[in-house]
Amino acid sequence: MRQRKAKNLKEKLERCSEYIIEAPCPEACRTCFDGEGPLFLEIGCGKGSFIIKKALENPDRNYIAVEGQETVLLRALEKAMEVPGGIPNLKFMMTFIHSMDEFFEEGQLDGIYLNFSDPWPKARHAKRRLTWRGRLMDYKWALKPGGFIEFKSDNDQLYEFTMDEIEAAGLDVAEKTTDLHSSSYESRLTTTEYEEKFRSRGKNINYVKVVV
Repeated sequence: MRQRKAKNLKEKLERCSEYIIEAPCPEACRTCFDGEGPLFLEIGCGKGSFIIKKALENPDRNYIAVEGQETVLLRALEKAMEVPGGIPNLKFMMTFIHSMDEFFEEGQLDGIYLNFSDPWPKARHAKRRLTWRGRLMDYKWALKPGGFIEFKSDNDQLYEFTMDEIEAAGLDVAEKTTDLHSSSYESRLTTTEYEEKFRSRGKNINYVKVVV
């Protein structure tokens, strides 16, 4: 759903500039953190709840969150700005990712999170889905050996599609379930805004983790 543009958006984004990678590219993403540590990426971070929790829970790890809708990203940035003491291991990119080599180096990432991605339900739009096999192979290129992709969705059809695409891409499934919060998987512990909403309605959360 397209969001209504926030009033004074440019000025509000400028106030959050400490968290924004202004000209995202492989060098910028490599040098944007002061501390060394493993690097994780969330594609489509929405309002930022998940990635902010991750960064606060793991101060020894670095996180980059990507969101292409400016107004949605602003909400995530403002949440980060409210954290006392700041979150030095978190940055945001205001863009859409079409090819990983635009922003990252080969083997740079330790993990990628895909949370409640747009299902693009029409068959002709299958290649736009973030778990299409071509995208999965692109993510693999940017991941270190042993790195992972974690996917969560309330959409059962997208989950089935994703499982087929994982098999087509030749990736190894480490964890999978159609009811994450009835499982013992660690990924149930850090939730998104959508996840909380769907859980409150009794909707199952689909989940799969692949390791490259």
